[in-house]
Amino acid sequence: MPYEFFIGTRYTRAKRRNHYVSFVSFVSVLCIALGMTVLITVLSVMNGFQREIRTRILGVASHVQLSGTGGTLADWKRVATEAARHEQVVATAPFVSAQGLLTNGSAVRGAFVRGILPEQEALVADIGNHMRSGRLESLRAGEFGIVLGSELARALGVMTGEKVVMIAPQGQVTPAGVIPRMKQFTVVGIFGVDHYEYDSGLALMHLQDAQVLFRQGDAVTGVRLKLKDLFLSGAVARDLARALGPSIYASDWTLQHANLLRAVQIEKRMMFFVVFLIIVVAAINIVSSLVMVVTDKQADIAILRTLGAAPSSIMKIFVIQGTIIGIVGTSLGLIGGISLALNVETVVPLIETVFGFKFFAKDVYLISEVPSEVQRPDIVLIAVFSFVVCLLATIYPSWRASKVKPAEALRYE
Repeated sequence: MPYEFFIGTRYTRAKRRNHYVSFVSFVSVLCIALGMTVLITVLSVMNGFQREIRTRILGVASHVQLSGTGGTLADWKRVATEAARHEQVVATAPFVSAQGLLTNGSAVRGAFVRGILPEQEALVADIGNHMRSGRLESLRAGEFGIVLGSELARALGVMTGEKVVMIAPQGQVTPAGVIPRMKQFTVVGIFGVDHYEYDSGLALMHLQDAQVLFRQGDAVTGVRLKLKDLFLSGAVARDLARALGPSIYASDWTLQHANLLRAVQIEKRMMFFVVFLIIVVAAINIVSSLVMVVTDKQADIAILRTLGAAPSSIMKIFVIQGTIIGIVGTSLGLIGGISLALNVETVVPLIETVFGFKFFAKDVYLISEVPSEVQRPDIVLIAVFSFVVCLLATIYPSWRASKVKPAEALRYE
């Protein structure tokens, strides 16, 4: 074993002459471990939050959406056929999109109405797998059935089998003036995707019923597509826009929800830099602890120099000491961070129960649970950054130790 390593490891253990130096080293290890634990947990929660939002959005929205100019698409069957030829397209489904008012007694709620073909909609969205009551296949042409989001149904005070009235925005001209067009629908199902925006504002009906209600004729609003790889949606949208011509507008899910996804990504980056400052503070503690060790060990350094130790060897001793502190702190931080991140869904409900508050309000953050997803690149990045910061923190104290002059250090010994 090189004597630099032997001496460096001995300096990290408790000293009989100066326990304060050992205490500062312990605090440095603890700060690094806590900083890494917090950083890993925060990034894992942000990853889980991003995953949950993406999953729940894509459970209702489409990967790519094709629509015509003016909000209508007459030759939608041709568009769907040509889009299906793309190698990334798995399924297609037409839809009619509109807004309306739903009423039940004195309860009135605005709703985003979507007319669908249930058998094709099931291929591009997962709403059918999130039915609280009823079935999506219960939507049949001419029967004017409707499927409501769980929060929307609760606000209207209706259950499966009850009636609601839809008020269409297109008015009907009569000799007495323009009166609103109304149609009674039967609630045939209630879904809940645990995404407040959709649960509180989305209503589904059969495509033909929507065409009749909103006077679309045989036209639709557009065609929804599901892809093999959702992360290629931007490229696929551009390919289809070029292939189908200027009369077709193609948009993908990242464009439709760009602000939300961008906000989550920016928040994740900012949280990384803010929490990483904890590790920087721990590195400053390493600097202070090593400077105190150098001051305390000047006589030892001088004796080593008189015995022939080179300045580079003196530097190695204190670099090794700081590196050991960094390795121990990083290792403990990795263990603590990964353990907490993997169990955050158990720990957070306990904290919420004890203190009586919710971390994520459902109507604000779209989801009500704290998700977590540990990603290997984040773990590697945090570990490397933490170790590099700890290693850089040893440079100045080690350089200062190498500059100790033996004669001056031993003058009063």
